[in-house]
Amino acid sequence: MELLQLQYFITVARMEHVTDAARTLHVTQSSLSKTIQRLEEDLGAPLFDRTGRKMRLNEFGVRFLRRAERALFELEQGKQEIKDLTSSEPTILELAVTTASTLPPILRNFRKKRPDIQFHVQMLSTDEVVTLLHRGEVDFCLSSPPIYGEDLECQVVCLESILIAVPKSHHLASRTSIRLIELKEEWFVGVKKGFGTRDQVDRICQSVGFSPRYVYEGDEPARLSSLVEAEIGIAFIPSTARDSREPVHYIEIEEHQLVREVALTWQKSRYISRAAEQFREVVIEYYNGDVTKK
Repeated sequence: MELLQLQYFITVARMEHVTDAARTLHVTQSSLSKTIQRLEEDLGAPLFDRTGRKMRLNEFGVRFLRRAERALFELEQGKQEIKDLTSSEPTILELAVTTASTLPPILRNFRKKRPDIQFHVQMLSTDEVVTLLHRGEVDFCLSSPPIYGEDLECQVVCLESILIAVPKSHHLASRTSIRLIELKEEWFVGVKKGFGTRDQVDRICQSVGFSPRYVYEGDEPARLSSLVEAEIGIAFIPSTARDSREPVHYIEIEEHQLVREVALTWQKSRYISRAAEQFREVVIEYYNGDVTKK
């Protein structure tokens, strides 16, 4: 069994299409198909159910995929560890976030400490982040709510209140606090379902008797304040995203206080570089442990 066979198998298993996988791997379709066939011959069992150029994992394939991903993951971690110990080249931190309101100051603080380190940040839904974490493809995830799993380490770093943001011309702009049920007839702007805070807010609103009506649903939380300012709708905004310079008024929630947990999560088996350890320290220092952000 060759390493190349495992790499090709994993790509086909994830994409479920020979043409797309061949294009991604920069090889011919015939070469890719022959490599997969040789792997199946070595194993003595078919790994896919084939329909034309579509290939869907069968029971054997599902079981083998877990082992193959683990094998390549461990090899990659060994490679990264040796590189970290011997190389003076800049390290790239792979980060995923479902909440980005505190990310700019965290990255700014980290860059002051380690200006030589580059980082790559992806804003994703909770399900997308879970996939990357289980595959070990990111160093850390900053999320709300926390993400738990047998192969994951999760540390809650902050408890943060959620506020209602309204335009200063809004009929509620004179209020400092409000009951959730009073928002029953309002129109909201928010992120799409699948983002942790959105799902949490929807559940709590439903528990008091209504489902928020969204006039806008996107995947850029930072855009919500500008939409509120433009009087498109009102929004649920984490307190750390509040900006006193914006012409937006913020209202606290009565009774059913909306509080979200912000957590840092990483894959237990993923090698933690020195730069990654320092990033984790910066995050914890920024939040100063378990404090409530108001």
